[in-house]
Amino acid sequence: MLYVGILLGILALLLFVALIRTLLTPTLKSTYAASEPEEASRMLAEKLAKMVRCDTTSFKNQHDPERFRAFHQVLRELFPLVHEQLEVTDIDGNLLYYWQGKSREKPILLMSHQDVVPAGGEWKHPPFSGDIEDGKVWGRGTSDTKCSVMAFFQAVEELLAEGYVPDCDVYLSSSCTEEWGGDGCPKLVEEIRRRGVDLFLVMDEGGGIIREPIGGIPGNFAMMGVFEKGCADVTFTARGKGGHASAPGKDTPIDRLFAFVRDVHRYPFRKKLLPEVSAMFSRLAPYCAFPLKFLFGNLWLFGPLLKLVLPSVSATAAAMLKTTVAFTMSSGSEAFNVLPRSATLGANIRYIPHQGEKETLEILEKLAKKHDLEMTVVDSNDYTPPADIHGEAFRSVEAAIAETFPGLPAIPYVMTGATDARFYQEYFPNCVRFAPVIYGPEQMASMHAPNENIEYNCLPGAVRLYKNLIKGQKR
Repeated sequence: MLYVGILLGILALLLFVALIRTLLTPTLKSTYAASEPEEASRMLAEKLAKMVRCDTTSFKNQHDPERFRAFHQVLRELFPLVHEQLEVTDIDGNLLYYWQGKSREKPILLMSHQDVVPAGGEWKHPPFSGDIEDGKVWGRGTSDTKCSVMAFFQAVEELLAEGYVPDCDVYLSSSCTEEWGGDGCPKLVEEIRRRGVDLFLVMDEGGGIIREPIGGIPGNFAMMGVFEKGCADVTFTARGKGGHASAPGKDTPIDRLFAFVRDVHRYPFRKKLLPEVSAMFSRLAPYCAFPLKFLFGNLWLFGPLLKLVLPSVSATAAAMLKTTVAFTMSSGSEAFNVLPRSATLGANIRYIPHQGEKETLEILEKLAKKHDLEMTVVDSNDYTPPADIHGEAFRSVEAAIAETFPGLPAIPYVMTGATDARFYQEYFPNCVRFAPVIYGPEQMASMHAPNENIEYNCLPGAVRLYKNLIKGQKR
């Protein structure tokens, strides 16, 4: 009983310390909201709409550079000074622009992709209409991510019109294979490396100004992706003798696949609060109501508890803690009364640094063999190393955000999706994933889905962010 009393006393003391820390932490509020002149917003909306009307759909393993030539012509028409004064390189439809600065030291690269995913389903506005209505631009690519392509081109166009010469070299990059992880961006990276360029900062899409990033934390937040989880597509195949469904027997192909899925979902993939994830929760803490502020502001005490409860609170937050396996495709017999001779499952896997590609695939292969399944890795790439959230490059983006969007908190986070930045990050560690536009729940839900749109009053701020980022690179 004495030991129990001592332990309870220690726990009470720790909770008291956490409570005092929380009470002494000022409560903050995200106050930023886009408030831009209608005329300026509408002008940029018209430019984005013209870009959206050009169908740049890309399809896996289909290289069609000519499909993007019309889009390149639209860029030339919309941004004439960029195309007159910058060096332009077209590599199989993938674009690289070079703007010479006063110094070769610490060059930066701004990037976002020109291709979009197919536009299936029913739309309120045709997917390539570029309709402007209800304060929004509608169509495939509005938010993912022709908005940021438009914004950094417009930023350079305006700076050129002012006669501005950057202190450092500036590159603009845009691939046409991002949506299926093709070789477009690797070709651009190869060209950068061939020129001997050592990029100080790469800024891609991925994060954004997210409205209420976690339930219970109101307001807009600049969520800055600092690394990506790895990604793999894997198939699992079960084989059998087939036959009539009236006498199924034991361990049919589908039975074995379902048992395998059960084992995967029960497998204890390791959960860990990575430094970047801890930084995210710590920076969000002052903006939370008391319960979350108490938890997020005292990770030294509540970290283990958060690892337990987050999966039931937020699927996105949970995915930042561990490797995930999602079963997404299946096939079997073509008739209800026929047992399949083979059945397959497709899975999408996202690797976390503390349980990466090699270990995860070994776990899945062992579970697959247990159920007599064949495992085939269709494609796979490991996680990217994180950008230094305390380094000069990251701080320069934070400074540009603070200058452009007063009252907008900047928060690092882990990308659970994939971007072209991963191809740069292998060679240039300071890759920040942040598109400076507002993504509310409607915009988040419409990505890769019908009715994609962007609120156009956030576009002037996006242009200013890129201008301020370029001007902020002092040498």
